[in-house]
Amino acid sequence: MTRSARAFWLRSPGQGEIRDVDLPDPAEDEVLVRSLWSGVSRGTETLVFRGGVPESQYAAMRAPFQEGDFPGPVKYGYLNVGLVEQGPAHLVGRTVFCLYPHQTRYVVPAAAVTPVPDDVPAERAVLAGTVETAVNALWDAAPLVGDRIAVVGGGMVGCSVAALLARFPGVRVQLVDADPGRAKVAEALGVDFASPEDALGECDLVVHASATEQGLARSLELLTAEGTVIELSWYGDRRVSLPLGEAFHSRRLVVRSSQVGTVSPARRASRTYADRLALALDLLADPALDALVTGECAFDELPDVLPRLASGEIPALCHRVRYEDPA
Repeated sequence: MTRSARAFWLRSPGQGEIRDVDLPDPAEDEVLVRSLWSGVSRGTETLVFRGGVPESQYAAMRAPFQEGDFPGPVKYGYLNVGLVEQGPAHLVGRTVFCLYPHQTRYVVPAAAVTPVPDDVPAERAVLAGTVETAVNALWDAAPLVGDRIAVVGGGMVGCSVAALLARFPGVRVQLVDADPGRAKVAEALGVDFASPEDALGECDLVVHASATEQGLARSLELLTAEGTVIELSWYGDRRVSLPLGEAFHSRRLVVRSSQVGTVSPARRASRTYADRLALALDLLADPALDALVTGECAFDELPDVLPRLASGEIPALCHRVRYEDPA
């Protein structure tokens, strides 16, 4: 027996469409999930939509349940919350998070879904993948009590990092962004805000997530001697220049990458991918994180909405997609 579903595909760079798909009955160790919500990460997902993934990164950038290949046609996405309609008894009727693209229904291994805690609304749980990235970044960064920290870049990932850092005792956290509109988001998250020119210096740690050459250069300027920049930006096929002259060597500065594709070496021996995602979902009990959802549309509107997200016409952090039709 097969069921019908509908999925969003990138037909070619800049052009999306809704396609009909057929789903098989789930096997004994699989689940059938009906989507409730999904999320568009404006950074990575719009880069994919524009066709900006370099060929050398095609394999590294594959999403867990991606179909097709870059630059297209490709079905891409990784922020999905749904209801288990069929599967193992302990999961049927549960709201779950899955790293699945935008699709009305889907069948995946039961091990690929993570139950959403009862105190986390389904519509907020779409942020789990991005909060997971922030968790991994902070495992890499290892901030200490009393640190002076800047988060440069107030996008979805940067704001998630800032939200988690706001819970650290005794730290000075400042969200830095060229868009003054991010000040309201920073306030909701409980951290200070500054424009790049007014940001406080002498930072022990700077987390950079602006995906701009200027942001990375400014991150280095904000460091104290022997300070560290954790680089979270994904530049795709763009080249960036970095001022490694001047005081870079004399002040013994560090630039270190962080990427969610692997568990941080600091926790790899004791935490699995599932542990990390479950932690991210637990952290989403904080209603302050609702500030990261800045737009919403229906699933059928995605082909028209994604070009506007990619161009910046819709200035979103996380754009949420609702699935009103259970078909």
